[in-house]
Amino acid sequence: MERVETLTTPRKKAKRAIVIPAALLALIFVIIPATLASLGSGYLFQLASLSLIFIILATSMNLITGTTGLLCLGHAAFYGVGAYTAALLSTKFGLSFLLTLPLSGIVAGICGMLVALPTMRLVSIYFAVATLGVGEIIYVTLLNWVSLTRGPMGVSGIPPISFFGWEITGQLGSYYVVAAVMCLSVFYIYRLTHSYYGNAMRSLREDDQCAAAMGIDVAPLKIQVFSISTFFAGVAGALIAHTSGYISPDYFKFSESILILAMVVVGGLGSVPGGIIGALLLILLPEVTRDLGDFRNVAVGMVMFLSILLLPKGLLGEVSALDIARKQLGAAWDGAGAKVGWK
Repeated sequence: MERVETLTTPRKKAKRAIVIPAALLALIFVIIPATLASLGSGYLFQLASLSLIFIILATSMNLITGTTGLLCLGHAAFYGVGAYTAALLSTKFGLSFLLTLPLSGIVAGICGMLVALPTMRLVSIYFAVATLGVGEIIYVTLLNWVSLTRGPMGVSGIPPISFFGWEITGQLGSYYVVAAVMCLSVFYIYRLTHSYYGNAMRSLREDDQCAAAMGIDVAPLKIQVFSISTFFAGVAGALIAHTSGYISPDYFKFSESILILAMVVVGGLGSVPGGIIGALLLILLPEVTRDLGDFRNVAVGMVMFLSILLLPKGLLGEVSALDIARKQLGAAWDGAGAKVGWK
């Protein structure tokens, strides 16, 4: 009897590991678009796409601030680099979405690496102020380099998402593309965070000197994490450029970086599911409270204040997220017969 139970338990765990992701995919790709299509509101589709884009931004910033412990105050600047890269490549050179999407991420990642190289010796508030300064430099450059970025007028006429010459002009099609890119991005960040590489990142957050003494190359690891995070910020920028058709420097101000940071803190530092929840909360809550008029910002601020006051570790903190990851990944490995990790 005991042997039967030991055989069936891993199978049940493996089945649970499949059911939960399948349910989430059904929610994203079937239930939500079907509901929005039945309501027939293009604005709701735009809001849904914006929420998915900010999920990418929040989870990517979580790599730097939540998992690695480096307070970044300029994440929106790399979001802007990706958006302007996609906008300029598509309007001036006629490149398609299949090329502008990865190129935007690569350009933003290279910019992130160039920023990381001289700043990785900084710690704590000094690194935060350095990223704040870099973010302002990028914002002012976008605002004043009129010959390239058109300055305050922004870039208009950005072509919609297209595949092999076929343009996706409908809101539903754009939503599906954004949702697919979001799922792939979050899946990569999730697996990276909950891996031995992610454990190395957490060791930097706890004590980078101790991590160096244990044989971890601290500076290269920080540069890699910063580059990966800014790469996904650039991908999010390409998505906003192609889905909205217009961008301007005002989209990428310092206040946007603070908004992304607030998503990470409210959701839970170091928690990928928490970053998702935080992004959805701070994008959708202002829309839900729109009827409050001038008191809308007060309501949103109170929700943020109370959530941090009552749940200082976030709505879904890192401990809870790690527990979920161990159950999910451990169940998958048990089902495959592997004997590694999470035990």
